[in-house]
This record gives sequence, C-alpha cells and structure tokens, in this order.
Amino acid sequence: MVEKLAENEIFSLISSLEGWKLVGNGQMIEKNWVFKDFSEAFSFMTRVALLAEKNNHHPEWSNVYNYLTIQLRTHDCGGISQRDIDFAKAIESF
Repeated sequence: MVEKLAENEIFSLISSLEGWKLVGNGQMIEKNWVFKDFSEAFSFMTRVALLAEKNNHHPEWSNVYNYLTIQLRTHDCGGISQRDIDFAKAIESF
C-alpha cells in the first residue's frame, strides 16, 4: 500500500517544485498553467496523459481554452504520497 506523506514532508518536497501548492485541506497538490492558446494547452495535456497512463497514476484536471489546472493526490492513501511528488516532478520536465 502507498503511504500518505506527513504535512511537513509535503511542504519540504513541494518547495522544490515551482508553482505547486497544497490545496483541498492538505489533501492534494495543485498547479495552474497559462498557455499561448488551446492547441498548446492540449498538447501539454496529451504529454501528461501519456505519462499518467504509463505510470497508472492519473491527475484531476481542468482545462478552459489556454488555462490548465492539475491536481494530484493518491486516492489509495487518502492524501498525498511520494507518487504525487514524483509525478509533479515528471510533469515539470516537459
């Protein structure tokens, strides 16, 4: 089973991730992006979707035109796990 990270661990780990913040009463991490247009946003989402499928770890997200919000949490542990931090780091590599 995947272990839920303690709040102090989460703050320490996300401090190295630009733009990610703790939301949802500490139950998920979130980042917002603004792209040039819808095509650029959708292209980014496609890359993230392929990564999510590969890792069997899927984000919660919202897209309106060029604006994208991604939220990560691990449902199996009821909060944020190392899988979310690793996935956020992978997203940042795009």
